[in-house]
Amino acid sequence: MLQEGAHGKWTVSSSDESAEENSDSEKPCTSSLSEAAPGRTSGPQYPCSEARKAAHKRKASPLKLTDTGLSTEAPPAVKQRPSQEGSGWCLSSSDEEPEDQQKQAYKETVKEEKYDVPKEHPLNLCKDDKLSENVKEEEYNTTPSEAQDTWDLVTGGNPFRFFLTKVTGIEQNYNSGALHIKDILSPLFGTLISSAQFNYCIDVGWLVRQYPQEFRKKPLLIVHGEKRESKAELMAQARPYENISFCQAKLDIAFGTHHTKMMLLLYEEGLRVVIHTSNLIAEDWHQKTQGIWLSPLYPRLPKGGSGSAGESATYFKSDLISYLTAYNSPALKEWIDLIQEHDLSETRVYLLGSTPGRYQGSDKEKWGHLRLRKLLKDHALPIPAQESWPLVGQFSSIGSMGADGSKWLCSEFQESLVAAGSTVTTFRKCDVPIHLVYPTVNNVRQSLEGYPAGGSLPYSIQTAQKQLWLHSYFHKWSAEVTGRTHAIPHIKTYMRLSPDFQKIAWFLVTSANLSKAAWGALEKNGSQLMIRSYELGVLFLPSAFGLDKGFFHVGQKKLTEKKDSATYFPVPYDLPPEQYGSKDQPWIWNIPYTDAPDTHGNMWVPS
Repeated sequence: MLQEGAHGKWTVSSSDESAEENSDSEKPCTSSLSEAAPGRTSGPQYPCSEARKAAHKRKASPLKLTDTGLSTEAPPAVKQRPSQEGSGWCLSSSDEEPEDQQKQAYKETVKEEKYDVPKEHPLNLCKDDKLSENVKEEEYNTTPSEAQDTWDLVTGGNPFRFFLTKVTGIEQNYNSGALHIKDILSPLFGTLISSAQFNYCIDVGWLVRQYPQEFRKKPLLIVHGEKRESKAELMAQARPYENISFCQAKLDIAFGTHHTKMMLLLYEEGLRVVIHTSNLIAEDWHQKTQGIWLSPLYPRLPKGGSGSAGESATYFKSDLISYLTAYNSPALKEWIDLIQEHDLSETRVYLLGSTPGRYQGSDKEKWGHLRLRKLLKDHALPIPAQESWPLVGQFSSIGSMGADGSKWLCSEFQESLVAAGSTVTTFRKCDVPIHLVYPTVNNVRQSLEGYPAGGSLPYSIQTAQKQLWLHSYFHKWSAEVTGRTHAIPHIKTYMRLSPDFQKIAWFLVTSANLSKAAWGALEKNGSQLMIRSYELGVLFLPSAFGLDKGFFHVGQKKLTEKKDSATYFPVPYDLPPEQYGSKDQPWIWNIPYTDAPDTHGNMWVPS
């Protein structure tokens, strides 16, 4: 099948298809030193995805729409084809490969040389770019009054403790309820003793600078999933810092990633847990839409209490300990013990994690989408006429879904998301409406970052060309309600809404994109759940917030003016989502867009 779009006509060679299950996450770079020709711009000085590397390159060497002699030659695995009718992009019609075949050997990042950033782009993201560093740090130097506002925000009327990150370049009133990483690490939140940072993509030098000066030498444990050369590069970044230690998450199943994003912050005053969606790099905290759940300050328990002391009604404490135990790492034993010693009873969210493995029996319900299914069955109220309550999934990348919806999306995954109460309901096809929110090419082109924003949306042509059926579910990104329509989403959210989009049965913010690697896929005739990656999120259920009607109301713009804000959940984007129009295309990172400039006057040529 051939389609035509603004970037020209494209088809994919079947010999170079990427590994199916690895397309959902920001997979490690695969460039080698042999590719780093003299004078060629290199990528970031930290492990990251091929898509982010391309964005980094285009920021450093922008291609203006007026540039002459521009090579629009297709990147590897993409080649031109004679014109045919269609709209979008050209796709190969060759037979699909077996669904779980691993088609590419895993390769690792190799450190490349640093490069000079063009002066006209002071916000380019290079770890050692002092101009970029100074600009960003000045942006987030808060005044005492702003600091007090942040403190009031966290201690005041946000019963859900759900926040967005601050965005540079939007109206300031839309940042009044938002947090930057420097806010989270501020002394206002506690006197830091030590911390642990769980993440996927980490710029160590930048991370250290986000801590207040007085906390920068406190013990810091970094939990990561890097291997071989990229692990060595991560270690090299940390050499100047004697206080930093590492925990390498085991990734024994091919194409898995350590995608969890969490902070554990131990204070003299207690303990705090932060579960969020941002990588630990400057660009993820600058002009993207990201989500944060910030726990209360958990006080230390009196000594000599029982093992079950300090548990919440949502079993958050034991679930967090189970998640950390799954790493099977001595480095995390200290944190498990610390959590045991604190009172987490004020927590009102449920923890929902994924850890790599093949699970059977009762273990199947501990992780991934079967964990969500169990939580909804146990704690969500049955919904009258529930077949008409749509599902919304919003994410920044997409894995391979198979030949049609029956393979995973509209079968096992949907069955988990529509669970409610103890009733058993089986849907043979997509009876429940499914709205998938994923940015269009125009969403990216018109964003604050321009085309390079697409570096954090690593949906590949190799995956897209095998699942055209999926794109009929796609809806545009729009977030006028939070002033973030032009701040490309890296947040991931899932929810169940009433047909009029005014009520929410549940809401989940998580690191998990739309993929089997993240959520798990059933094997062995449904007796086994296989998960490739580490993921973590929190689930908001009305019953945990004292609501007996079984739903939240959708929060509106004037949420802060409502007297009973606990009944209004602050959904961070516009509802109902708007379906793609006939000319809309999903953003695909590894094909060029050269017919229309972005907000910086540039084009996108990823090769």
